[in-house]
Amino acid sequence: MNRLAFVVVTLILGIPLAAAQDASRLTLEQAISIGKDRSNTLRASQARARVSDARANEVDAALLPSVKVDASYRRLSNVPSFSVALPIPGFTPIAVFPNIPDNYVLHASVQQPLFTGFRLSSNAKAAELQSEAGQLDVRNDETDLIIQITSAYWGLYQSREVKRSIDENVTSLETYERDVHNLMNAGMATRNDLLRIQVQLSNARLGQIDAANDMQVAEMSLNLALGRPVNTPVEIASQPRGIVDTAVGTSAGLLASALTRRPDIAAMQSRIDASRAGVTAANAGWWPQLSLAANYYYSNPNQRFLPAMKQWNDSWDVGVQLQWDVWNWGTTKAQAEQAEAGLEANQAVFDQMKQNVALEVERTSLAAARAAQKVEVAKLGVAQAEENSRIMGDKFRSGLATSSELLDANVALLQARTNLTGSLAEQEITAVRLQKALGVLR
Repeated sequence: MNRLAFVVVTLILGIPLAAAQDASRLTLEQAISIGKDRSNTLRASQARARVSDARANEVDAALLPSVKVDASYRRLSNVPSFSVALPIPGFTPIAVFPNIPDNYVLHASVQQPLFTGFRLSSNAKAAELQSEAGQLDVRNDETDLIIQITSAYWGLYQSREVKRSIDENVTSLETYERDVHNLMNAGMATRNDLLRIQVQLSNARLGQIDAANDMQVAEMSLNLALGRPVNTPVEIASQPRGIVDTAVGTSAGLLASALTRRPDIAAMQSRIDASRAGVTAANAGWWPQLSLAANYYYSNPNQRFLPAMKQWNDSWDVGVQLQWDVWNWGTTKAQAEQAEAGLEANQAVFDQMKQNVALEVERTSLAAARAAQKVEVAKLGVAQAEENSRIMGDKFRSGLATSSELLDANVALLQARTNLTGSLAEQEITAVRLQKALGVLR
């Protein structure tokens, strides 16, 4: 098909050209990589982390000397000049404050906090810890995204395998239908046998329609998780491993690992430490504030030179400033109480998170072990159902089994294959959930 024909067919079918060209065979790892690159949720989380980083840099800057430069010009109204005359013959009066309407000032200042009651250092520590928490939030959101993509990926795998099993079942029933026609002609089957198989075949074809719809929805869900157009064709490249090692240790060991490795736990610990630093910063109001300041002036006229002259002169000053807020009607106390209450709230949330993690670790480890057991049972069930279906088919064609027995074997085989597909997908998903619960998912 040439390019023009391809475009025409694409437009006729109502499929966006970009989506049609983007058809790809994806492994699970490739799908996760695409999802990370295109996720709006992850991009928003990364932006919030950059905000925290910038905030930390802003607060750190308050610890360093601040340098400011300003310039001004003022036009003053004309006023009588103030002169001093001495009663000495021939002495010319001195203009102490002459009328100089044009005033220019260039000013540079340097200010360095010397002691702020630990406010600046505590604020800097709190901002740095909040920045660390933001980075950990990004990691936690990444693991959530991996879980979402993994679930959608294996959900699509499961829906397609179920559709394939139903298609095979329809093909088998169509074969049975032809066999019954032949057996009826030979007088070895009744019309009721044929009707029973035809009803089962009609139900299977209805199941085909539902399976096709489920497969399309699953594909749309995966594309949505990947940040791609929902109708982008996807071909599954990865296959379930079948055997997943879930022997990861004792419950106590799993919990200890989770509490030290999980990014959400580490982020909450950083926020608690930041709250402690915030309490110290709030209590800084009880202490005096000491700072060093220096100024340089280049002015015309310079007010420190007398008599005032219409010319440029420079001057400077250096000093230390002490400020103590002796009474502020309980403002400092209220700020300290707010900070302490915030710390207490964060600690309570942290304690609840650790309890939730303990439950999650226990639940996911049990689910992973159960999923592995279900796979083994499902494999055995498929093997038994396939053999039973083969035997019943041979017996039915030989007139040794009824159509009901044949259909029961057929339904059992379809159910066994569906169970195996679901168990394989569940095993892959629970394995990843266990990794997230333990904080080892990357």
